[in-house]
Amino acid sequence: MPLGVSIIFSGSGAWQQTGGRPLFAEVGMAEDVNQETPIPEEENGSEFEIPEELRGQVTITTLDKLYNWGRRNSVWPMMFGLACCAIEMICVAASRYDFSRFGMEVMRPSPRQSDLMIVSGTVTKKMIPQIVRLYNQMPEPKYVLAMGACASGGGPFKEGYNVVSGVDKFVPVDVYVPGCPPTPQALLHGLITLQEKIDKQSIQSVRWYSKQASEPIPIPILGPDLIDPRDLPDFAERQAAVEEKAAAEAKT
Repeated sequence: MPLGVSIIFSGSGAWQQTGGRPLFAEVGMAEDVNQETPIPEEENGSEFEIPEELRGQVTITTLDKLYNWGRRNSVWPMMFGLACCAIEMICVAASRYDFSRFGMEVMRPSPRQSDLMIVSGTVTKKMIPQIVRLYNQMPEPKYVLAMGACASGGGPFKEGYNVVSGVDKFVPVDVYVPGCPPTPQALLHGLITLQEKIDKQSIQSVRWYSKQASEPIPIPILGPDLIDPRDLPDFAERQAAVEEKAAAEAKT
């Protein structure tokens, strides 16, 4: 009997379904695939019975569970902070709370290598174009955590002329962490909540595996006030006309 552990996939249906038979019976040994009869899902995730003598060497799971297990334990946050909530975020990364226990200790200074954007602090109108630009540069799958009252809804500065009343007006937020500022324990709870959300996702329904292209969010324009291009139905046509006019003037 081999010393390694064999993983038997069952019932995912993301690429193929196996009609009552495991996708892999042993490492490197594939069985016949029946595309017609899907495997019924059970609460324990498998209907296959493992013999007593193999239970220490063979486990049965689904592709979704294995895929989500790898992602939930390797969520790399982006290394940036906006205001006082960032101090609490730094505390979570230090030795007392240490979110490396969740596989999140690799905070990346580049959005190209980040999975999670923690918006930690007051979001001003001057900063939101940069936040949206960073979000667009993050690869899928990507998540956003609004940390604190300011990022969630404006906080005590909600009526300020220079403050955005919630970052979710411009980027989609997955988890909200209340507080002003939230304690490190609250942020840890928010990260655990994000892991629970990842556990419930399926390869068949997530947006980054859909056939439609993922469109970037239009970057807000900071002028006398903040302008969201999505509020202007003909913004693209206007912008193209301005660019054509500028190009024509440059030629003359």
